Amino acid sequence: MKSTIQFTEGSIVKPLLGFGGPVLFALCLQSLYGAVDLLVVGQFGTAADVSAVATGSQMMQMVTVIITGLAMGSTILLGQAIGSGQKKEAGDIIGSSLCFFFVLALSITIVMLLINRSFTTLMHAPQEAFDKTMGYVTVCSLGTVFIVAYNLLGSIFRGMGDSKTPLLTVFFACITNVAGDLLLVAGLHMAAEGAAIATVMAQGISVFLSVIFIRKQGLPFPFSKKNIRFDRRLIAKVVKTGLPIALQDGLVTLSFLAINAIVNHLGVIASAGVGVAEKICAFIMLVPSSFSQSLSAFVAQNIGAGKKQRAQKAMGIAMGISLAAGVCMAMLSFFHGATLAGLFSSQSEVTLAAADYLKAYAIDMLIVSFLFCFVGYFNGCGRTTFVMIQGIIGAIGVRIPVSYLMSRLPDPTLFKIGLATPVSTFVQIMICTGYFLWWKRRERGIRR
Repeated sequence: MKSTIQFTEGSIVKPLLGFGGPVLFALCLQSLYGAVDLLVVGQFGTAADVSAVATGSQMMQMVTVIITGLAMGSTILLGQAIGSGQKKEAGDIIGSSLCFFFVLALSITIVMLLINRSFTTLMHAPQEAFDKTMGYVTVCSLGTVFIVAYNLLGSIFRGMGDSKTPLLTVFFACITNVAGDLLLVAGLHMAAEGAAIATVMAQGISVFLSVIFIRKQGLPFPFSKKNIRFDRRLIAKVVKTGLPIALQDGLVTLSFLAINAIVNHLGVIASAGVGVAEKICAFIMLVPSSFSQSLSAFVAQNIGAGKKQRAQKAMGIAMGISLAAGVCMAMLSFFHGATLAGLFSSQSEVTLAAADYLKAYAIDMLIVSFLFCFVGYFNGCGRTTFVMIQGIIGAIGVRIPVSYLMSRLPDPTLFKIGLATPVSTFVQIMICTGYFLWWKRRERGIRR
C-alpha cells in the first residue's frame, strides 16, 4: 500500500507528523459525528432533546472506547509483526481479529438492547429526557456492528502505518452524518432518534468505503480467505494486549458517565450544559489523542525492530508538540467557553453552564499532553496492563470521588465538579513518570 509510512528509519518528526496529521483530522471528523448531532438538535430541539443526545452519546461512547481499546490489541500486534518482518503472522492477525470482532459485535448488540432501560435509569437521565435518551441508545445499539467494524478496520490501517485511508473514509462518513442530521432532525423533526439514525448511517458508509479501499489497494503482506479463521493463539494475544486498554478506556469513560449522572441531579440545564461541554472537549483534546494513537503505532514498529531509544525519543518529541497545542486550547476554552458553547445551543443558560465546566478542562489541557503521550508509548511497548492500572487509579480512585465530593459542597458548580479531571490527570502523570524511570533503571541493570 502506497500510503503506509516507515517508522523505523530516518527522521522521527517527519513520519510522526506525517502519520499523526491524518489521525488528527480523522479524530476531528469523527468527533463531528456527535458534535453535529448536538449542534443540529440544539438549534431545532429543546433542552430535553439536547440532554437526551448528550447522555445517550456518552452511554454509547462507553461501548465505543471498549471496542477501540480491544482493537488496539490488533494495532500493536500488527505493528510489531511488520516491524520484525513477520508477514505471514501479520495476515493471520488480521484474519483472526475479523472473526473475533464479528462475534463481539453481535454480543454487544444483544446486551445493549437488553440493558437499555436499566442503563438509562442508572444514568439518572432527567425525566423530561428519559424516553428520548432510550430512543437514541436503541437506534445506536442496532448499529453496533458498524461501530465495531469501523474501529477494527481503522486499527488495522494504523498498525500498517496507514493513517490516510481512515481519514478518507471518516470524511465521507461525516458528510453522510451532516446530511442525515439536516434531513431527519432539521427537516423531519425526529430530534434525538433522527440524530442516532444519521450516526449509524455514517458508520455504515465508513465501513463500506474501508472495504473498497482494501480491495483496491491491497495489503503489504499476503492475505486471503485462508487467514480468516479462529486462531485461538492469536485471538488470545489480541485480547491479552487489547483488554487492559479496553478496561482502562472503559473505566475512564465510566468515570465521566458517573460525573454525568452526578450532574444530572442538578437538573436538565446542567445536564445539557455538560453535554455541550463534553462535545467541545472532544475537539480540544484532539491533538493529545492523535499523538497517543500515533505513538502506539510508531513505538510498536520500533519495539518490534529492537529500537527502544528511538521509541523513547519519539515520545519526548510528541509531548513537546502536543503541549504547545494544549496551551492554545486551554486559553481558548477558559476565556471563550461561552462562545464555543453557543455553537451547540441557542439557550443562554445552557451555554453559561457549559462555559463554567470548560474552565476546569482548560486546566487539564495544560498537563494532559504528558499523560496521553505516556499512554501511547506504554501501549506501543505492550505494557497495557500498567496502562490499565494507572487508568483505574485515575478514574475510580480520583476522578469519581473528587467529582462527588465537589457536588456535595454547599454551593456546587460545574467548574468545581469539573476540577476532578485535572486532579486525576496530575496523579496519573506522577504514576507514569515513576513507572517509566523505574523501568529504565531496571533495563540498565539487566544489561549490566
